Amino acid sequence: MNFFQSITSALDTVLETDSTSVLFGEDVAFGGVFRCTVGLKDKYGKDRVFNTPLSEQGIVSFGIGIAAAGATAVAEIQFADYIFPAFDQIHNEAAYFRYRSGNQFDCGALTIRTPSGAVGHGALYHSQSPEAYFAHIPGLKVVIPRGPIQAKGLLLSCIRDKNPCIFFEPKILYRSAVEDVPSGDYMLPLSEAEVLVEGSDMTLVGWGTQVHVLREVALMAQEKLNISCELIDLRTILPWDVDTIAKSVVKTGRLLIAHEAPITGGFAAEIASTIQSECFLNLEAPILRVCGYDIPFPHVFEPFYLPDKWRCFEAVKKLSSY
Repeated sequence: MNFFQSITSALDTVLETDSTSVLFGEDVAFGGVFRCTVGLKDKYGKDRVFNTPLSEQGIVSFGIGIAAAGATAVAEIQFADYIFPAFDQIHNEAAYFRYRSGNQFDCGALTIRTPSGAVGHGALYHSQSPEAYFAHIPGLKVVIPRGPIQAKGLLLSCIRDKNPCIFFEPKILYRSAVEDVPSGDYMLPLSEAEVLVEGSDMTLVGWGTQVHVLREVALMAQEKLNISCELIDLRTILPWDVDTIAKSVVKTGRLLIAHEAPITGGFAAEIASTIQSECFLNLEAPILRVCGYDIPFPHVFEPFYLPDKWRCFEAVKKLSSY
């Protein structure tokens, strides 16, 4: 399966195994702009897979309501760039629902899916990576998969988790990433980073599309510099797996973090701050971040904006020679 087919498979599994589950969002009944819900309305009916008005605030608030009433709600925001009209509902309502009611009520059965990240031609309003905004909200879980196998297993875990989740889907991977995805029902653990490549000289951390960039950087570092890089996919942004990264940095002494979002206030800053606090005496060099610039996401200049393999490779050289 490719990435979007693995999403469809996960949603099909949920609709088949959970009679209370519903899917909704803009164009969801037609299959969605990225075809992630193709055929599901015909299979499960218009009462369970349906379109909504073009109102992100309305989509999320409706999801909160039906989740609180006992349904398993899977909402789609068509692009992550347009999630901000729903920010108040996500922040002040969904994330705090259980806390403010003293655990009498909750909307933990709500999952919000949304495509994010660069796609090669998305420009200002179809390329953003807003995960750091949501990492500042206690009560949410924020997840970003790197490929089809991860996407299906992590999405099923999000939908079945007892807390509201935001599931960012790197849109450039929808058709470009293909793996042997199990057709059956399976789940992958949330809040557990995964070590993809073991190494001894330097730790590389990313999530989503950036994992594939860093995998190539790790190969370049080995071939050109004889540097052994340990590559970690964070997978869950909130709550994130401090232990796996700290254990790696204790071993390697060097850390590079990369993401597409602007560098100031990006989630790499949180990782860097925590790791320097946890692993200060083990660090052999300052922690480096390779990220997007503090500018609106450009169109024609996208190749210069992104933290591509060359920018990351330069950072590896800088770290290794410190």
